Amino acid sequence: MYGANKKMLNLLILKVLQEHSDADHRLTQGEIIRLLQLQYGITCDRRSVRSNIQSLQDMGYDIATRGGCWLVERDFDDAELRMLIDSVLFSRTLSTAQARRLVEKLRSFGNRYFHAKVAHISNLPELSHADNKQVMIALDVLNDAIEEKRKVRFTYNTYGTDFKLHPKRSKPYIVNPYQLVANNGWYYLIGNYDKYDDVSHYRIDRITAIEMLPDAAKPKSAVREFARGFSLPRHMAEHIYMFGGESVTVKLRTNSSMMDALVDWFGKDFRIMQEENDQMIVTLSCNEAAMQYWTLQYGLYVEILEPQSLRTTVREAVRKMAGREAVQQMSSVYEEDV
Repeated sequence: MYGANKKMLNLLILKVLQEHSDADHRLTQGEIIRLLQLQYGITCDRRSVRSNIQSLQDMGYDIATRGGCWLVERDFDDAELRMLIDSVLFSRTLSTAQARRLVEKLRSFGNRYFHAKVAHISNLPELSHADNKQVMIALDVLNDAIEEKRKVRFTYNTYGTDFKLHPKRSKPYIVNPYQLVANNGWYYLIGNYDKYDDVSHYRIDRITAIEMLPDAAKPKSAVREFARGFSLPRHMAEHIYMFGGESVTVKLRTNSSMMDALVDWFGKDFRIMQEENDQMIVTLSCNEAAMQYWTLQYGLYVEILEPQSLRTTVREAVRKMAGREAVQQMSSVYEEDV
């Protein structure tokens, strides 16, 4: 018999069910006894298995016993685990080592049949992950600072031509942290740079040498965007590239084939006025610098109507690009003549 391990038997039976059973792979009592002996060196009889499964059911575990034993309810089903693993694999915030470690932890929530389904993950080519090994430290400190409403101090970095991170400036940043968000595969801190009264954004994977300060964070009421009523969905829709600065009302002309892109980038908080020939006028709010980049990305299908400052900026950008193309063509013609 199991002797000194008697108190552990129900826990070990639960582990066997977690690792080896699901609706398509039901275990008989004999198979459970065999796995207990094989994995844990535990010897028991069918009556002990039956009584301990009943005990687990009484404790709230959803274990089916008709047609074999299997664990019905899990912390995560296979589809949920796969979504979580994919989100880690394609997160550019984590380093490669951190991503692999987290994937292994998530895999452990599945049974052996799930492990087989995701075995190919280890053979994936290297995806784009952050070089900064301090990301988890930064997240931990920022979570604590946001909860305790305290300021943080950190070094903010940028890439040099040597493909390594270097401090953007010698003086550290002192920031009032308010919110952590994910956008386009990166984690950002939404906060306030201590010297000003507006909202600023910081990539978590660019933060190093972070520390929580004893000073209380600036109250949100002292920050303009929070003072007038902060909405995270609205803020994200108006800051599509996470640029800082005020949002402006933008009016643009496009066609209905752009609806997918508009909803993907701006949500559903924009107005449409239909015109002829499938054309429409769209009115939305967005950070002006971000809107410039977005318009250049979709320039073949979008015309900015208002504000005039944005229309002028986009026109000048297009003119400069066209000028460079013309210079390259002239240079090519000259080289052919030579």
